[in-house]
Amino acid sequence: MNFVEEMRWRGMIQDIMPGTEEQLEKEMTTAYVGIDPTADSLHIGHLVSVMLLKHFQRHGHKPLALVGGATGMIGDPSGKSLERNLLDDETLRHNQACIKKQLARFLDFESDAPNCAALVNNYDWMKNYSFLEFARDIGKHITVNYMMAKESVKKRLTGESKEGMSFTEFSYQLIQGADYLELHQQYNCKLQMGGSDQWGNITTGTELIRRKLGKEAFGLTCPLITKADGGKFGKTESGNIWLDAERTSPYAFYQFWLNCSDADSERYIKIFTILMKEEIEALIEQHRVEPHLRILQKRLAEEVTMMVHGRENYDAAVEASQILFGKGTTETLRKLDEQTLLSVFEGVPQSSLPKSQLESGIQIVDFLSETTNILSSKGEARRALKENSISINKGKAGEDYLVTTNDLLNGKYILVQKGKKSYYLVMTI
Repeated sequence: MNFVEEMRWRGMIQDIMPGTEEQLEKEMTTAYVGIDPTADSLHIGHLVSVMLLKHFQRHGHKPLALVGGATGMIGDPSGKSLERNLLDDETLRHNQACIKKQLARFLDFESDAPNCAALVNNYDWMKNYSFLEFARDIGKHITVNYMMAKESVKKRLTGESKEGMSFTEFSYQLIQGADYLELHQQYNCKLQMGGSDQWGNITTGTELIRRKLGKEAFGLTCPLITKADGGKFGKTESGNIWLDAERTSPYAFYQFWLNCSDADSERYIKIFTILMKEEIEALIEQHRVEPHLRILQKRLAEEVTMMVHGRENYDAAVEASQILFGKGTTETLRKLDEQTLLSVFEGVPQSSLPKSQLESGIQIVDFLSETTNILSSKGEARRALKENSISINKGKAGEDYLVTTNDLLNGKYILVQKGKKSYYLVMTI
């Protein structure tokens, strides 16, 4: 399959301009995707367009990742109802450096291959434009009628939002068009890719190149990814699923993919991995025969977590996942960092006590009843201990057990387990 055929099979093409496929078949082509730099990490909502670039490079073409330093100072009206917060240059530069580090897990920026990827920032050329120069060099080539006809503009002007649309945002499609023009002239870039909400901005760029230079340029968009139940992809109760391990732990990241529905997993494994068609189809077939084994979800979670966080973090996430199912050990528990520990036991009952109380030790019966109220009485605590149903940090505890600071995980927590499934997290203060 060529690039376009493969993207179609993977469900990654929404709109494509006539002639795009022929251009890609004719020669190595340069394409770019714009990335919003308003945070110092990508989230999984960015992954679709990043995977477009990854596949593009795999097929022998040259990918450009454009960090919108200038456009990040303005805000894109596409699909939004409000204007974005504006960022200063120092913040944007920091965000750009962090984003490039993450993109390097997907794209080859370092080799001497002719299709080596490059990262560009539109602030580098936009900062030198005066308003009069922009009006003369860019603005005169695109009519207001053309700009007003864009769906993203019409929605904002006719919608219920009282804020309306600022001139700054209205001019956004011209600025994005100017980016395409600049990259066309600097890198011979002939294709812009992005989410389907970018179609209007992309076609403004191709029109600007046609009118100003008399040359041909192309556009391709991928569908906006949703969940099978209509919910928003990549959002959880705690917010975005980030690629930065400090914002979303590798364990929580792994769990997101592991918990995808069957229907979503069949789509996502095509979009978010580079597994070949034959292997994916075999996995889907196997999963349909034995859905309870969750083969598809496990492989999807493995592929994406490995790509973003590497083998070591993937293995640690799998190991942490086993803890709730009774396969973890004290050693496994002690290896968990604080963020992962709290992710694994999110939602379990918690109690706290001063750390100083543990320095001389607390008898297990008192600890379970009076100190933490995990059990309602000393009698209940003794019964549970006699039945051998109490564990401290995954190790069985007897009636003579003394709970001390040596039991603290990450110097702060103690995990108590009653029976197979009842967990309690005790935190010291």
